[in-house]
Amino acid sequence: METNRTEEQPAGTPPVNPIEKMVIKEQVTEQIRTVYDPEIPVNIYELGMIYDIEVKDDGVVEVTMTLTSPACPAAQIIPNEVRQKSEMVKGVAAANVHIVWEPRWDPSMMSEEARLTLGM
Repeated sequence: METNRTEEQPAGTPPVNPIEKMVIKEQVTEQIRTVYDPEIPVNIYELGMIYDIEVKDDGVVEVTMTLTSPACPAAQIIPNEVRQKSEMVKGVAAANVHIVWEPRWDPSMMSEEARLTLGM
């Protein structure tokens, strides 16, 4: 499952430099930290569902993530919210969200903060 909205970089637009990429990645990460699974009171980043965030030279952000299970009731909502919130960041031309099932998510991927919040 992918949620894509790739736009071509306008002609004459300079590529995003490495420092800008780092800033964009950090800001995208902060935006993703505001996305929650409706059934779990912890954001998806702390749950360990985000595997990679890559900022391309053209400002397109590629997010690789998973869900807690293939039968997740929010399987359509969460990736769209990740894409929308990523695209809110200044410098992001578009965001593509790639859902993967390998490695399979399990509770050991959660941050210490998430485990404390969930009493684990």
